[in-house]
Amino acid sequence: MGRRVLVIGGGGREHALAWTLARSSQVDEILVAPGNAGTATEPRCRNVAVAATDIEGILSLVADEEIDLVVVGPEDPLVAGVVDRLAEAGVRAFGPSAAAAQLEGSKSHCKDFLVRHGIPTGAAATFTDVDEALAHLRSLPAVPVIKASGLAAGKGVIVAETEEEAAQAIREILLDGRFGSAGDEVLLEERLHGPEVSILAFCDGLDFHVMPAAQDHKRLGEGDMGPNTGGMGAFHPSPIADDALLEQVGKEVIAPTLQAMLDEGRPYRGVLYAGMMLSADGPKVIEFNCRFGDPETQVVLPLLASDIVDVIDACIDGTLGDTEVQWADRAAVTVVMASEGYPVSSSAPTAISGLDDAGDGNRVVFHAGTAMADGVPHTAGGRVLAVTAVRYTLAAAADAAHEGVARVNFAGAQHRDDIARATAEVTR
Repeated sequence: MGRRVLVIGGGGREHALAWTLARSSQVDEILVAPGNAGTATEPRCRNVAVAATDIEGILSLVADEEIDLVVVGPEDPLVAGVVDRLAEAGVRAFGPSAAAAQLEGSKSHCKDFLVRHGIPTGAAATFTDVDEALAHLRSLPAVPVIKASGLAAGKGVIVAETEEEAAQAIREILLDGRFGSAGDEVLLEERLHGPEVSILAFCDGLDFHVMPAAQDHKRLGEGDMGPNTGGMGAFHPSPIADDALLEQVGKEVIAPTLQAMLDEGRPYRGVLYAGMMLSADGPKVIEFNCRFGDPETQVVLPLLASDIVDVIDACIDGTLGDTEVQWADRAAVTVVMASEGYPVSSSAPTAISGLDDAGDGNRVVFHAGTAMADGVPHTAGGRVLAVTAVRYTLAAAADAAHEGVARVNFAGAQHRDDIARATAEVTR
C-alpha cells in the first residue's frame, strides 16, 4: 500500500505540491483541503471541503481518511500550530512548528531575530503608536519601506516613494486598520536597493539543502512598475543567483538561522524561504517565509528529479544530511494570470477557457484562485493561475510559458508579457 497524503491549502503552490506528489510511486492518493479547480482534476487527487485554517476539521479529516502524511502549504495554519497538533496526534507533518513559524508570523519578531544573531538584513524600527512612527519617519535620511508586522496574505508591504506616501501608509495601517490585526504593529524598514531573488531550502532542524533559485517579479506591471503583488511570475536559472551566491546565502543566512533556532529550542523543519536583496553591501534578508513560495514553487518543483516523498521524510526524520536531492538541469518559467482589479480587488467569477490547449508534456497550468461552477473552471480570486514551462534553455522556456498564457482566456485577465524576457534575450 502506498501513502495517503493530505495537502493543506487551495492555491497555486498547493496545486504544484499535489502535482509533484502525484508523480511519486510511493503515493496512492492525495487529498487537498480545500483545493481548487486544478487539483480537482489532477490524477490521484481529491478535493475535500475543509478550510486550511480549520485545524479541528483537519484533525478529523486525517483520522477519518487514515492519512499517513500531511504537507502544509500556506502560512496561516503553520503559525496557528497545525503541525504541533498533528504531531500530538501521532501524524507525520511537513512544516515548522508554531514557534518556528513565528519567523514569518511576525515581521517584528523576525527582524529582532535577524539582528540578534547577526544575520545580514536592513535596519528597522517597530511601532504601535502612530505619532511615534511618524516622528521616526521624519528623522530618517531616506524614505523607508512600510510593513504590517503580521500575516497580511502577501499584501502588507508598502514601498513608498515619498515621505508623505509613507506617512499615509502608516496612518492607514495603524489608524484605519487597513490590514486588520496584522497591522497592530508597523515596521519602518530601511529600503534596500538591488535585484531581488528567492532562495528556498529544505531543512531538517540542522542540515539543509538549497533549492534552485527563482527570480520573482513582485510588481503588477511590466518593467517592474505598479503596485506590489504576491508575485506575477518567476524563472530559473537567474544570472544573479549562481552557485557562488547560493553557497554564500547558505553559509551566511540559512546555516546560522537553523543553528540559532536549534539553540533557542525551536528547531526549524520544513521549507525556509529567504527573500534576499542583493545590495551593494552584499546579500541581505528582506523577509523569511516559513513555507514554499508562490509562484516560486511552480518554477522549482517541476525541476525536482528526486522523489519528493523521500525529501519530505528526510526533513521530518532529521536525515537530510544523508539524503541526496537531485534537480533537472533545465530552465523553468512561470507566468501568473490575475483577475481584473488585482491586487486591490478581485472581479466576479468568470469562466476560464483554453486550459486544455495551454498544457503539454513540458508545460503545466497550475490553478490558484479557481473553482468549478456548472462543470467549468471559473476565476475565484486575485491570482487565478500560473502557466509553467520547462525547457533546455531559458529563452525556450519563456517562449513556451508566454505561448501557454496566450491560449488561456477569461474576462479581465491581467498578466505580464516581460516575465524572464530580458534575461532570456541576454542568454539566448
